[in-house]
Amino acid sequence: MDNEQDRVMVQYMHMLESVRRNWQWFLFFGILLIILGMLAIGSSVAATLFSVVFLGSLLVIGGVTQVIHAIWTREWTGFFLSIVLGLFYVVAGLLFIFRPEASAVSLTLFIGAFCLIGGLFRLISAAVIRFNQWGWVFFNGIVTFLLGLLILADWPVSGLWVIGLFLGIDLIMIGWGWTLMALAVRAHNKQI
Repeated sequence: MDNEQDRVMVQYMHMLESVRRNWQWFLFFGILLIILGMLAIGSSVAATLFSVVFLGSLLVIGGVTQVIHAIWTREWTGFFLSIVLGLFYVVAGLLFIFRPEASAVSLTLFIGAFCLIGGLFRLISAAVIRFNQWGWVFFNGIVTFLLGLLILADWPVSGLWVIGLFLGIDLIMIGWGWTLMALAVRAHNKQI
């Protein structure tokens, strides 16, 4: 156990030293991610369509890879299932690429339903079980449930901008994290 803890501590110290030496790059990429996030939010429809086409491209590549692998290993059990799964990926990917608006609307319906059901589940489980800090989970459930309601209330129109908005928010949050970490490391470096 001590050897494992020592190994983890050495890796952690090595990572910390790397961040300390390269804090400028973390700051640069953090600011870049914030700018990209703001652009994604400002052009949420374009960001949504780009994301759907990119996802479709990945599905096509994954499907072709699956089919090639199935053909190379046709002696293995599951050959037919691998072929069908690979073809399903290719067809779904092509639909995403050639029908990005309809795909975005469908994905947004799924996201809205997932938020609605997930939020409801968090609300009920937190209220019934009442574990430590259950209030935060209950609050999370309220926010997630309301988010699902808002998405579904504006659906199918929300399908054209929700994914881009979520992408932009995520990029901004990651960028802020990197920026704040870089500034904290910089301030710590000045104290040393």
